[in-house]
Amino acid sequence: MSDKDPNRLPHEKGFHVSWDQLHRDARALAWRLDGQGPDNGAWRAVVAITRGGMAPAMIVSRELDIRIVDTISVKSYHHQAQGEAQVLKAPDAQLMGDGEGVLVIDDLVDSGKTLELVRSMYPKAHFATIYAKPKGKPQVDSYITEVSQDTWIFFPWDMALQYVQPFRGSD
Repeated sequence: MSDKDPNRLPHEKGFHVSWDQLHRDARALAWRLDGQGPDNGAWRAVVAITRGGMAPAMIVSRELDIRIVDTISVKSYHHQAQGEAQVLKAPDAQLMGDGEGVLVIDDLVDSGKTLELVRSMYPKAHFATIYAKPKGKPQVDSYITEVSQDTWIFFPWDMALQYVQPFRGSD
């Protein structure tokens, strides 16, 4: 099978992310964001896009000593119009304002539809992800690693340890 084969299964071009790698990448994102906020380099708050953004947001908020952390929950509806999304839970409106001084964190930007919706609500927020795919990159202000559009990322919260047969022979 070629890399462009539409019958290729997601795990055949997979990028497996361990907890250690996620932690390192989230710390790298924090270092990139350090001193970049609008208030003499400081950020007012961190908002995690649930659920994937929660672990990176916790690490970024710890590294940058940001004590105000909130969440925004967005549901994408694949059975309706493509890319249609709805906010199920918004962060505190008084905290957010137009988003100035707020870091909005997610694990990945893929198509960019989720971030496009959130950006329309908080146009002055700073959007940061650990991983970015080409289609979604225009929606992100900061990211650490770019992956190809057809790469499937396996995050540690989606994985479980299990026995794997040896490639050759048996035990």
